[in-house]
Amino acid sequence: MHKRQGNHTQNIDLTEGSIVKKIVQFAIPLFLGQLLQQFYNMADAWVVGNFADNNNFAAVSSGGSLTFLIIGFFNGIAVGGGVIISRYFGARDYKSVKKAIHTNFLFGVASSLLATAAGLLFIPTLLAWMKTPAEVMPYSLIYFRIYFAGVSTIILYNICMSIMQALGDSLHPLYYLIFSSLVNVALDLLFVAGFHWGAGGAAVATVISQGLSVVLCLVRMCREPDETVRLDLRGLFRSLHVRGRLGQDNALFHKDILFQAIGQGLPTGIQNSVISIGNIVIQSNINAFGAYAISGHGAYAKIEGFVFLPIMSVSMVLPTFISQNLGAGSKERAKKGAAFGIVSGMVLAELVGVVIYLWAPYALRFFVNSQDAVEFGVIHARTVAPFFFLLAFSHCVAGVMRGCGKAFVPMITMLLFWCGVRIVYVTLAVRAFPVFRTISWAYPLTWSLSSALLLIVLLKLNHTGL
Repeated sequence: MHKRQGNHTQNIDLTEGSIVKKIVQFAIPLFLGQLLQQFYNMADAWVVGNFADNNNFAAVSSGGSLTFLIIGFFNGIAVGGGVIISRYFGARDYKSVKKAIHTNFLFGVASSLLATAAGLLFIPTLLAWMKTPAEVMPYSLIYFRIYFAGVSTIILYNICMSIMQALGDSLHPLYYLIFSSLVNVALDLLFVAGFHWGAGGAAVATVISQGLSVVLCLVRMCREPDETVRLDLRGLFRSLHVRGRLGQDNALFHKDILFQAIGQGLPTGIQNSVISIGNIVIQSNINAFGAYAISGHGAYAKIEGFVFLPIMSVSMVLPTFISQNLGAGSKERAKKGAAFGIVSGMVLAELVGVVIYLWAPYALRFFVNSQDAVEFGVIHARTVAPFFFLLAFSHCVAGVMRGCGKAFVPMITMLLFWCGVRIVYVTLAVRAFPVFRTISWAYPLTWSLSSALLLIVLLKLNHTGL
């Protein structure tokens, strides 16, 4: 065991003090960051929806599942790295914390290169598979080629963010997100409204703004006053070139820690990617209803992002809270924190769901002017919004499982229901009932099934001990 060095004034130790206060203290910057991210996404959609035509908007709004198919895999593994860092941090093993930070960052660099290659290689095939309408295809190709050419900025930002959050620092990622969001809005207006670059301009704005946030993250991490959590880029890459040092006890990059991180994060990465395949199948069915259905559903997706604010904020806190406390040997504290997080996430999500149900017709018009597109969005919103509490339950329990090092459980659950059942349901149900609402019911159905199974697993886990 190594003594604590330096002053972790920006990092929250979640193993001591009031559970509610610590979770709320850690969650507020995450919530504000997620809120800002939604305004960030809304700015993209609003600018393209108001200063470009419907085909450009459809190209931008239909891409969430496609981008997450690739990015979600690597970000899922980054979650595993964060769990490992949190576990060592909670145990006060700062030598291992330092190794885990550098190993996770180096993995992010390698992941960025792989994601860029995979995205550029498979974009045309995936867009064709999604039945992208012919009038939308040229704009989609431009958007995604630019997006994936610069996808390293997005992956590296998420890697850096996961490292900071694993150490209990949710404040600096918020600062950097504020900055990049302002830059993104300004560049959206310049490239789309000013230069009339359409969907391609939105992609360029995203890549540049995310790149600047990565620079800010690296500056912060490399200048961290506490040497035990400081990122040493020169030392990291120098150690990789010295024969015989790789994986040794004094190396910054450590193979054993990498394997631990992959073991923890690979289930989440696989889960993210395979669920995206299920969502791509759903998107292909939406696309079959035409450009207005794509725009209406895409506009709703921007609004729905707000329901993810409480869900994502709490579910992002839970792995760090659980992992730090298990590392410190505080199982009862971990259980109490899990219970508070799950209940609060469900309540907040359902409150937002009620608001979306009532105000969907008005909110959708913020993004699309076409009444046809609005009608498609309202159908979807009023089908799924009453069931947001189930979505919150599944995500929060999954966060608890990951913090316990049991990421395999939510992976199997999500793959079974959010991918397998969704694909089977949509494939069969749309043929029997060929209306848009049939597609929308895929979500409440699979949220209900996953919540039921996760509840059973959670009760058994609570009975046997975390």
